[in-house]
Amino acid sequence: MIIKESSDSDLPALLKVEKQAFGHKEGPIIVELVKKLMEDLSAQPLLSLVALEERQIKGHILFTRAQVFKHEKVPVSLLAPVAVEPAMQRKGLGGRLIEEGMRLLLERGVKLVFVLGHPDYYPRHGFKPAGPLGYEAPYPIAKEIAEAWMVRELKQGQLGKVKGKVLCAESLDRPEYWQE
Repeated sequence: MIIKESSDSDLPALLKVEKQAFGHKEGPIIVELVKKLMEDLSAQPLLSLVALEERQIKGHILFTRAQVFKHEKVPVSLLAPVAVEPAMQRKGLGGRLIEEGMRLLLERGVKLVFVLGHPDYYPRHGFKPAGPLGYEAPYPIAKEIAEAWMVRELKQGQLGKVKGKVLCAESLDRPEYWQE
């Protein structure tokens, strides 16, 4: 398995993986979101990684620029989405994509990474509930899913240095993306 930054020529194949991973209901919504984020200047710099097996894309992860309100100079990112072809799920590929993304973001100076994701999955990769640490999601999160709003520090000692509302790229700045 090779993990590399995606290129423009990878877009059709990675969108196919997104659609397959998220299914018939959510897949088309995620595909449109990924297309918009890839072109969204407010999402830059972004990091888009693909996992290849025998030159076929089996997984994709996207990190976009975000910021903590009134702390624009602190580099933070938002992870959304991570997708793995259904036949490759539950084999550690999503985790490998996350960890490679974290390594590259740390090299680029990113301090914190946020995600709205499954509270049983992301803590295995170092994420902690963000609300209790002082980080508000771009839109209010329902109490029932509050633990799904999470953060991971890439450099020890960054959590709590800045606090506040997290602002996301314009393409993600819609309430329907923040409510289950």
